[in-house]
Amino acid sequence: MKSPAKRPHVVIIGGGFGGLEAAKGLGKAPVDVTLVDRNNHHLFQPLLYQVASAGLSPADIAIPIRTVLSRFSNIRVMMGTVLDMDLSNRHVTLEDGQTLHWDYLLVAAGAKSHYFGNDHWAKHSVGLKSIEDAVAIRRRVLWCFERAEREPDPAVRRRLLTFVVIGAGPTGVELAGALSELSRRVLARDYRTVHAEDTRVVLVERDPRVLPPFHPSLSENAQRELDDLHVEVRTNTAVVDVTQGRVELDGDVLETDTVLWTAGVAPVELAQKVGTPLERGRLRVREDCTLPGHDRVFAVGDIAHQMGPDGPLPGVSPVAMQQGRYVAKIIAQDVARPGAQRPPFRYFDKGMMATVGRSRAVLDIHGVRMTGFFAWIGWLVVHLFYLVGFKNRVSVLFNWIWQYATYRRGARLITHLDKLDPEPPRPPELAPEGEPSATERASA
Repeated sequence: MKSPAKRPHVVIIGGGFGGLEAAKGLGKAPVDVTLVDRNNHHLFQPLLYQVASAGLSPADIAIPIRTVLSRFSNIRVMMGTVLDMDLSNRHVTLEDGQTLHWDYLLVAAGAKSHYFGNDHWAKHSVGLKSIEDAVAIRRRVLWCFERAEREPDPAVRRRLLTFVVIGAGPTGVELAGALSELSRRVLARDYRTVHAEDTRVVLVERDPRVLPPFHPSLSENAQRELDDLHVEVRTNTAVVDVTQGRVELDGDVLETDTVLWTAGVAPVELAQKVGTPLERGRLRVREDCTLPGHDRVFAVGDIAHQMGPDGPLPGVSPVAMQQGRYVAKIIAQDVARPGAQRPPFRYFDKGMMATVGRSRAVLDIHGVRMTGFFAWIGWLVVHLFYLVGFKNRVSVLFNWIWQYATYRRGARLITHLDKLDPEPPRPPELAPEGEPSATERASA
């Protein structure tokens, strides 16, 4: 009797938008799939800024990868970090030394914050690429309000209540608008010595306008909405240096304890270990999403550099999702009809949108441009549709309705105070009566 033929093994690195879509697409294919991710959850990154601004809880925008893929018996999920890969011998190595052999490999490991050669700035700022980042921002912002509530020195209070967002792309604009609403309409009325006019949100952008990828008319509208939200927008402004407690711009210095970095992303270090040509740090892929010289190795999402008809494809979730579904179809086709011609990947651009705050958004779908309340409703519908998990959708929708009706934020929790920077020493004459200064406490 003949033994049953071994089914091809597909290894997917990364459970983000691209990796998860590819896995779901292969759920009924005659292959065995192993998805490896360093986290156990899939994260809906477009709503991270709402966790950072205390509008949503982390569980509202994340769902266990195993839950999403549990209905597919041919898919195995492993929590781990890929340290290296050998394309010639077709295996990847995890951090614990375990190796996985593959017949097809999909690299969808995502990206990290990019500081454009100034990596030391990361020590004094917080990016927004993970749940940990979002919770760290929320913790820092709320802790600054707590400290400002009992701070007698006006200069220190100004520094505590100044929040600087660097990068005015969609994430930066959304984060700045949300922080301004949180500071002025929610937190300021909960404190006795902190008032709305005490808070300051500064949005810094090197380009001449906010939302550079959008049509100029939409950028102008977003600028007006930010002005109405009392966000200070600094366009045509480059960052010179970021140090503890201050941001140096070309022509100004901002004293702040909170610097939030949304100016750019770069592929994770794994891209450099693949051993194939890179383009701007990303893996260069061909029209079928494969690496040059490797017909069974694919790369999608932020880690991949693929050319479209109008230049490189943008690093946004719709690109990764469409690439992931395409790769799943190609692998299934290869298994069913070996040697069949692979059609090239074609990205369908569904448009761009960004929210600026409550009832404020800009939307551009194939030249149809919209602003204001109806654009905001469109933004809500699209994000709810793509949010993974029925429970997540219901929870997020309920939170949005409650916030819209009450101007309240329910996720205002300060946790893990040990991860905050230590409070700077206070001169003895500024310590509240009967309370030792930080210097005195340290010496004690």
